[in-house]
Amino acid sequence: MAAVAERLTFLEFQSKYERSERSYEYWYGEAIPKGMPTWIHGLLQSIIAQALTEAGYIAGAEVELRIIPDAHPKPDVIGTKGEIDEPYPTKAVDVVVEILSNDDPMPYVLEKCQAYNSWGFEYIYIVNPESRQLFRWTGSGLQISNELISIPGERIWRQLENALQRGRRTK
Repeated sequence: MAAVAERLTFLEFQSKYERSERSYEYWYGEAIPKGMPTWIHGLLQSIIAQALTEAGYIAGAEVELRIIPDAHPKPDVIGTKGEIDEPYPTKAVDVVVEILSNDDPMPYVLEKCQAYNSWGFEYIYIVNPESRQLFRWTGSGLQISNELISIPGERIWRQLENALQRGRRTK
């Protein structure tokens, strides 16, 4: 018989993983490691947060959600046109964006999309840096999108390429 991992309380999670070198998310009693960030990942977070800001949102990266007691994910970017909950959002904001990393398990990403949908997020996006694609959660699955809200995907990819080109020229 296989051993079942013991569920962590949020306090146990905090004491074991909050000061870890790697970032973790609390997800229904489990410590789920976040994908290892890369330059492309970090650049995309900045580009998307800036684009959301220009579109009239208040945007932040890696903000922990405290909407329900059993799950505290840290989406790559969130944005709202409303008031911000401090220190953590306790209800859905307008936009949530997850940027895929090579070590992200897709079942977990899809589970998060379902959770964001059930918590009331209006816009849920997955960004795939490798294929340079945007996906929007439709409530029943992911659909390829040419834009992130009203921000053209090609603008995001062009800004990423420009940043990477600048970084390569300085060597």
